[in-house]
Amino acid sequence: MPFCKTLRLDIEPPGQGSMKPFAAVRRHAPMLLYRVLGATFAVAMGFYPAAAETLVVQGSTTFYQQLMGPHQSDIEAKAGHKLKVITNKSSLGLFALFEQRANLAMISASLDSEIAALKISNPTLPFDRLRTFSIAQTRIAFAVHPSNAIHTASLANIRRILRGEINNWQQLGGADIPIRIVIVRGGGGVTTAVESALLNGQPIAAPGVIHVQNGAQVPQVVAQEPGAIGLAQLTLTQQHKLPELVTDRAVVQELNLITLGDPTPAMQAVIDAARSIAAANKR
Repeated sequence: MPFCKTLRLDIEPPGQGSMKPFAAVRRHAPMLLYRVLGATFAVAMGFYPAAAETLVVQGSTTFYQQLMGPHQSDIEAKAGHKLKVITNKSSLGLFALFEQRANLAMISASLDSEIAALKISNPTLPFDRLRTFSIAQTRIAFAVHPSNAIHTASLANIRRILRGEINNWQQLGGADIPIRIVIVRGGGGVTTAVESALLNGQPIAAPGVIHVQNGAQVPQVVAQEPGAIGLAQLTLTQQHKLPELVTDRAVVQELNLITLGDPTPAMQAVIDAARSIAAANKR
């Protein structure tokens, strides 16, 4: 065959020296060619692991603070893929999926509660295509100013604060200071989780709410506002050394990864790795 003839000519050196080593190569060339073609076919058919991909993950700062930030390198190593992580908030992570600017969205509330909030302004989005994968859970903190003498509150009273029925710390035995609720502006996972758990999914109705752009800003504002109560990430509350109200029952956030449609093998590898790392670091 012409191809085999060309192969033999390419591997024969010029000159009059001994040809014995090259005769052996010529003798095994068909087998070498067969193995090369076989390996190429195996990769194409998926018998060998796919090459590493870079996946974009976008969304919740809570998810990032609790898991993705401190353990990104571990997740990448376990999954065999690189991650480009963009933090903003849960709703923006979902929008990034719909706009194909992310492969995975990080959210820090249930998917149902996030969809319910997004449907109000975006009813035509293909929400039925979203797939949710539970990764971990974390407790929400009700952060207060260091000068606040109130350190405990029932969830019933916190519910009344959110509804505007209690609007001064004096009503709870504290100083005569108006209560200012600090939350992330629309779509924050902490806010959505609290509204779902305490208000049956209804929005916070208290007057004078202070809105911030992302979860990292909540403890910063609480530290400066004597009457504040911040719906905050536990990790950030602890990092800022802010006191929090001890409640009779914990309000828990769900940390989920979301895909648009069924996950690819690379996405599934990241999901499995995140679950494994979260379980190993559970506290």
